[in-house]
Amino acid sequence: MTRELKTASRLERCLAAGKFGVTGELGPPRNAKAADVESKCRSLKGAADAVNITDNQTAVVRMSSLSAAVIALREGLDPVMQMVCRDRNRIAAQSDLLGAAALGVNNIICLSGDHQKFGDHPQSKNVYDLDSVSLIAAIKMMRDDGRLLSGQELPEDGRPRLFIGAAFNPFADPENYRVLRAAKKVEAGADFLQSQCIYDMDRFRSFMKRAVDMGLTEKAYFMAGITPLKSLGMAKYMKNNVPGITVPDSYIDRLKGVPKDKQTDEGVAIACEQIEEMKTMPGVAGVHLMFVEWEHMIPVIAEKAGLLPRPQA
Repeated sequence: MTRELKTASRLERCLAAGKFGVTGELGPPRNAKAADVESKCRSLKGAADAVNITDNQTAVVRMSSLSAAVIALREGLDPVMQMVCRDRNRIAAQSDLLGAAALGVNNIICLSGDHQKFGDHPQSKNVYDLDSVSLIAAIKMMRDDGRLLSGQELPEDGRPRLFIGAAFNPFADPENYRVLRAAKKVEAGADFLQSQCIYDMDRFRSFMKRAVDMGLTEKAYFMAGITPLKSLGMAKYMKNNVPGITVPDSYIDRLKGVPKDKQTDEGVAIACEQIEEMKTMPGVAGVHLMFVEWEHMIPVIAEKAGLLPRPQA
């Protein structure tokens, strides 16, 4: 079923046409070298419908997501600019949104952001003037109603025509609240949602069934997050140390059963099996491939999973 287009986003055109969408992720460098972004963009070209540009992920100072998104545009990608609430008050957030739209960025995804205590400036002050739900609502107001949060009206031809994204986590506690949290973001105005890393397929199927039953997937596109397990050590670390991530013992046992130098290949095989199931899972509109600092593997896995070539939008 096709849906009415709201923006000029290539990603939106793909999803609205009923195609199984693919997004990737690109981490800006910890320097001012445009060439580093350009190199990553070249490895991603043609492998995804759009590419998330992370916003100071892990609370570490990096090139701004807006600047890297513009470089990605220049390289022929459709960037999804991440915006975290940690670093901006409502003045800065609305200013950056207007600027991004003016420069041709058509996708935005609203996130809370990793707490600064985990990064390289733990003494810095967080902002959180808006939370992610409030930021989604603010962008929708700017786009659809033509108003800033202050009430100031925007000219019809000066509204930011942004495809609005959000994140969701099917696995954090309390489990029953997860789909309600996603529903809040959809009702606030999210057009698409990308999940955190998925390993527990049983719980994800349960989450998606609830989302479908509530009618959420008729209002927004849900994309499943895929991150290959590079090794047994990574699988154990994710299981034991990362809140909101569950790694089934079956995957750990499977990685134990292969030599250390073959564990990455086995992790890729697991990811491809997950993607194959996602293609037919009710309510799943696509996958979000998260391989930060391993971006060159996105086209490899996309090909192995039968996601290439990408459709023309």
